[in-house]
Order: sequence, then structure tokens, then C-alpha cells
Amino acid sequence: MPSPEFCRRPEVVPTGADLLLGALGVDVVFGLPGVHNLPLWAALDRSPVRLVGVRHEQAAVYAADGYARATGRLGVAMVTTGPGAANTLGACGEAWASGSPVLVIATDIPTTLKRPGIVGGALHECVDQAAMFAPVTKATLRVTSSADLWEMVERATGEALAAPQRPVFLEVPTDLLSATTVNASFVFARPTRDPPDARHAATLLAQSTRPLVWVGGGAVRAEAGTEVRALACRLGAPLIETYAARGLGAGESLAPGLPPHLPQVGALWDEADVVVAIGSDLDGMTTQNWRQPRPPALVAINVDAADAAKNYPADALIVADAAQGTQVLLDLLPPEDRSHWADVPAIRAAALAAVRAEQPVEMEFLDAFADAVPDAAVVLADMCIAGYWLAGMHPVTIPRRLQYPMGWGTLGYALPASIGAACAGAGPVVVVCGDGGAMFALGELATIAQEQLDITIVIVDDAGYGMLRYDQRRSGEAVSGTDLLVPDFVALASSFGLPASAVEGLGAAFGERLARAIAVGGPSVLVAHAALDPPPTTSPRWYRTGPPAWAAP
Repeated sequence: MPSPEFCRRPEVVPTGADLLLGALGVDVVFGLPGVHNLPLWAALDRSPVRLVGVRHEQAAVYAADGYARATGRLGVAMVTTGPGAANTLGACGEAWASGSPVLVIATDIPTTLKRPGIVGGALHECVDQAAMFAPVTKATLRVTSSADLWEMVERATGEALAAPQRPVFLEVPTDLLSATTVNASFVFARPTRDPPDARHAATLLAQSTRPLVWVGGGAVRAEAGTEVRALACRLGAPLIETYAARGLGAGESLAPGLPPHLPQVGALWDEADVVVAIGSDLDGMTTQNWRQPRPPALVAINVDAADAAKNYPADALIVADAAQGTQVLLDLLPPEDRSHWADVPAIRAAALAAVRAEQPVEMEFLDAFADAVPDAAVVLADMCIAGYWLAGMHPVTIPRRLQYPMGWGTLGYALPASIGAACAGAGPVVVVCGDGGAMFALGELATIAQEQLDITIVIVDDAGYGMLRYDQRRSGEAVSGTDLLVPDFVALASSFGLPASAVEGLGAAFGERLARAIAVGGPSVLVAHAALDPPPTTSPRWYRTGPPAWAAP
């Protein structure tokens, strides 16, 4: 492993912080300085790694998550000890639930002040800082000496990137960052698996007449689009994408490009005699809290056997990443493609017509947005009504071009995550949030302005938590706590030096203004004063009723 490259001040003796950056092997990190992690900032100043400084620690992890989702590479967040580390927990939970390879590096108090079993009251000291992260990370690792710093950093990055991908927490005492050190080398040993046995799965599919392919985020992480589309064609099977897999089936006539919450699309599951679930845990939000009936037969392809079968029992389980497992299955099937058993384009047309007849205003918003936003753009949809519509029904033609915090459902994800997506350089970034979610991270407007990131921020202002207000009204309750005092977002954005304007509604005028902002490039804010009703993908509007399939006798 090469030593770190100190491109700006080569005369500086390497410190633990320099060694850490060299072991990371990344080109950008997101973070916020504190008294304990300042040696990292000094090392960053003399390294080729780009530092994007945010205004809140939670935003650092959201940005790292946004970067990881846009690129498939490791996203790194650096924060300080105690409250700085604790501020990241909500964002860590979202990264964990969504399977994002994120590394959170936090400092700890100096080793000279640490006493086993005693919290003496040093600044930012915790009883057990790493233990806070255990429920929301794949692993928590501690550096205990300068000698194991390189090894532990490489182990942490390897853990985050190894399947199944999830965030990892690494704790480094502050004095080890400033100490001079020597290089070391460590190679992370990724787990090996025996070749998967897919013969039973192939037998089930050979006997099927109405197979269905259901694909999740694991297929995107494994870059399995070619294999998944080939399997759908080989079987003549409709291809349903979950939120995390949007865009994977684009261009295939077998892919409706719509969520299973629409009855016309959901009927494909009901009619299938074998479902092939690839890289998906068949979560509650996608299956309407598991009210989709158990299929007659389920074939699961997943790197994690427990994850694959925890919600619906698998009749055949292929333990492998989505690309490898799907290819093994393809190799066992007859080489000729089957004819289609379902008229998917007609199903898509009928589903869209039904929604348009019931909710024309909301469909006008989707039309205006799709016309304004280029295919290459990365769209980040927050947990707001406009975001729900985009997550479920905005046409996505390229994987990783839609980000949605469906893993944990974290309000306030999209605005700070857009920072990471923009730093990935994949294309223009458009972020859509409500007035409530925007307030979670308004300080990051300063980050976006300072870095001059190519982000168009759409704030849909309905002066409240629109989804919760809908829930209250629908249940006959008084509206309480969901109407909000909102600032003048245009004036606020302008105070950060960002071009900003407002528009009434989300129709044609909104689309024209949005297209213009994206074409100009750079950071900008567009405020749309509008209120929408939620789409059929939201739980109050689910068409399936009854107990979960796993609770049925």
C-alpha cells in the first residue's frame, strides 16, 4: 500500500491524520471541525483530498450518503467527539436502512485522559461513544494505537464496501491524529462463498407460466442491470422496480416503471406463479406492510440469506450478489426468450390513466417536472408529498439518478444529501423538499453557496407538514401542530447569495422556471407555493387491506 501523498507541504512529517487520509483512498470527504479533530483539517489542507465543510454533523453523513448513492463508492464523513458524533445518528440510521457504504470517522478524547470504567468529565467525553452507533451501523471499530491506525482504517472501508453494504463507525482518539507515525499495510479480506446452487430455482422457473421479476437496491449496488433485464426477457416476465432500483429496467417493455401500490401493477404480483426477488428484502413500505399475498413460489437472490427470507419465505435461495446470482440462474435456463404473459405497456397506460383521472393536478406536476429535468440529472426527493410523487412515479431512465430516504423515512434527508450527489459530478442535481423538511438543514444553503455546487433546490411551500395534516383531516381530527410559520425562503436564500425566485403552483409555469434554473447551472432556489394530495404509494391510500401475509394462518 503506498504511503500518503503530501502534495502541498512535502516537508511535513506525516501524522496519524495524514496516514488516515492515505489509507482512505477517497477524493472527497464531508465534515465539520471541532477541537478534537482539527489535526484532520490540517492534514486535509496538505492533501489532494477535497474537503466539503458542512454546517451540521448530520448533514455530513447525509452528504456522504448522497455521494455513495450517486456513485456506488465510499462516502466519508468526519466529525468531532461526543455531541458532534451523536448528531450523526439519524443520518447513520438512514444509510443503514438503505444499504449505503458510508464511513463515519469521529474522534474520541485523548488516550491520556481515558480511564476504563470511569467518565472523568473531559470535554465531550461519553460513557461509550461507539456503543451509540451499534444499532445503526454494520460495525463499530476503535483505533487504540498509532501502530494499528492504517489497518483499522482499511478494515473500516472494507467493511462498509463489502456486501451487504452498510455504514461503519470508526473512532480515533484525538492524540493519535496529531502523533507522528509510520506506514503500515493491511488488506481487508472479503468473505468468500461457494458458487451458488440455483438448480431448484431454475426448475421452478422452467415449470412456471407467469413468472415475475422483482428487483431491489441490491441489484443496483451490484451493477446487475444487464443480468436482471436479461433474466426478465428470458422468462418473458414483468419487471417491477422498488424505490431503490428505479431506472434499472428503463427501456424494457417488460418494466411498467410504476410502483406496485397501483392496483393494475400490483395485480402482476397476485397473478404470478413464481416471483424472483433480486437484491430486495421485500420491505413493508413496498409491499403495503406485507399485505401482498405470499406468492405460490419465491426465488430469492441476495447476498444476505436472512435478509432475503425474513419477510416472505423463499422456496429457493441463491446466496450471491445480484449480478453473480442472476447470471448463474441465466446459465441454467433455456437460452431462448419466452413470450410475454402480460401486456405490460397496456397495464402501464391503464394505471397512469386511472391516477390522472383521480388526481389531475398532481399528474400535471409530474408532467411539468419530467419535461424540465434532463435524464442525466440526479433527483433527490425528500419525505414530503411532492417527494412521494416523484419517488414513485417520476420516470427514471438511469439507475442511481433518483434518491429517496425510504430506508428509514428520514425527513430532511434530501437537501444535505444533494451536496454529496453534486460532488459526485454525475450531472445536474435537483432536490425537492417541503417547507418543513427544508428547515432541517437550511444552514447547508451556506455550504452549497460556498462550494458553488450545481444544485437546483425546489421548496414546495404548503405552510405545514402536508402529509401529517392530510392524515389528521382524513381521520376527522382537528388540524393541530402541522401548520407551520415559514420564512420568506426567497429572501433567505438570497441572503446566502443564491439566485432565488417563487412561483405559484406546480404546473406549466413552474416547469418553465425549473427548466431555466437547471439550464443556467450552479446553485439556485425555486419556491413553489402549492399544496398536493398524497399519491397511492402513501400508507393512508394503500389499496390492500387485512393482516400481513406472514400473519395469515
